Amino acid sequence: MAKRLDVLKTYKMYAGGKFIRSESGRYFITQNKQGKDLANVCRASRKDVRDAVKTARGAWGGWAARSPFNRGQILYRIAEVLEGRKEQFRHELIQYGIQHKKAEAEVETAIDRILYYAGWSDKYSQVFSAVNPVASSHFNFSMPEPTGVVVIVAPDDSPLLGLASVLAPVIVGGNTAVVLSSETYPLPAASFTEVLHSSDVPGGVINVLTGYRSELLDHLSRHMDVNAMYYTDGDADAEKMIQEHASLNVKRVVFDHPKDWSSEKLENPYTILDFQEIKTTWHPVGY
Repeated sequence: MAKRLDVLKTYKMYAGGKFIRSESGRYFITQNKQGKDLANVCRASRKDVRDAVKTARGAWGGWAARSPFNRGQILYRIAEVLEGRKEQFRHELIQYGIQHKKAEAEVETAIDRILYYAGWSDKYSQVFSAVNPVASSHFNFSMPEPTGVVVIVAPDDSPLLGLASVLAPVIVGGNTAVVLSSETYPLPAASFTEVLHSSDVPGGVINVLTGYRSELLDHLSRHMDVNAMYYTDGDADAEKMIQEHASLNVKRVVFDHPKDWSSEKLENPYTILDFQEIKTTWHPVGY
């Protein structure tokens, strides 16, 4: 009897609250450390980038208009669903050769990090807002407002914790996100989209693409309707290209590549502020 062939799952991308295949029909096979095929993963194209950015832009107004407390509730729900699927994510990390204890710690820290930023949802504005002294008869207020559509190039070496660490502060501040997942270890990000789909995240707020950085980074950084980029791989050539392309429409650019994504130093409200614009309002004092 012939040996049975495994039927590999094909992980789709996530955009607009729906699971989608690449418009090109392309995919790549992700493997474990021993070279065993684990799954088929969609390989995003330039058009997929354009569609994801358009979807994120369409969702931005509604998401930014939600109350900060409600955004925190939604992040908390993401953490709840992730907590219920800890074993699945731990198994996926182990398949990639990560040790059992380290895999378990990564999953639990990812959940805790999302909860941390959920707690800041209705507090960061109070911390970073100000009443400014002025010489005229006016009240002068400064307050943070979301930047808009943020492209996140998630860290390649920390497929779940790194993703949670860069995504949570971006969306809790009212931005929408287009995420390029880890190329080497895409399964945790692909499974994370199932968590998002089971939570209360409105469609289009978080859009996750899988594919090759060498193909997509140029398109993501050039896109004129992207307001900010969050790059985490630490590649000097890529950072130079991003800075050059960002100058075309004055994108805000943040580079961050910590050695240890589990460090508590990564839990701070200033990461939220990195993707906020400070709006100042003048109001006359009545007599």
